[in-house]
Amino acid sequence: MLIGLAGLVTTTVLGLRGADISRHVSYGIFSTMITLLAHSMMMFYLIGKGKAVKDAMAEHHVTGDYYRRIAAARKPVFSIATLAMAVTMTAAILGASVDTGVLPPMVHAMIAYGAIACNLAAVKIEIAALTASSQIVDEVNLLIGS
Repeated sequence: MLIGLAGLVTTTVLGLRGADISRHVSYGIFSTMITLLAHSMMMFYLIGKGKAVKDAMAEHHVTGDYYRRIAAARKPVFSIATLAMAVTMTAAILGASVDTGVLPPMVHAMIAYGAIACNLAAVKIEIAALTASSQIVDEVNLLIGS
C-alpha cells in the first residue's frame, strides 16, 4: 500500500512538472495497478482472517464475540478501500482524456489529489483494522492453546 501511495505521489510530482509526460503516464499506470492490488489483497486478507476466527471458534467450541469484533474491525476497510480504488482508477482513466485534449488537466489533477487523499485515509483505516484483527486472533489463539 505504501509503495502504491508513494508511486501516486511521485506520479503527481511528475505531472506537475510537465516535462516528462511519458514517465508520468508509466508511473501512473504502474502506481494505479499496485494500489488496486494492495487494496484488493487487504480486503481478501481480512475476509480470510474473519473466516479463520469463525472456524477456530467453531472447531474449539469457543464462545464470545470475537467474530463480531473482527467483522466490525474490517467493515470500514471495504467502503474506504473501494472508494480509494474507484477514485484512483478514475484519475488514471481521465489522464488519457487529458493526453488527447478532451479534458483540461486541472480536472485530472483535482481527481488525482482526491485519489491520494482517499488512499491516505484507506491506509490509516487498513492499518487500524490489521492491528485490531491481530489482537483478536491473539486472544482466540490464547483460548484454544495455539
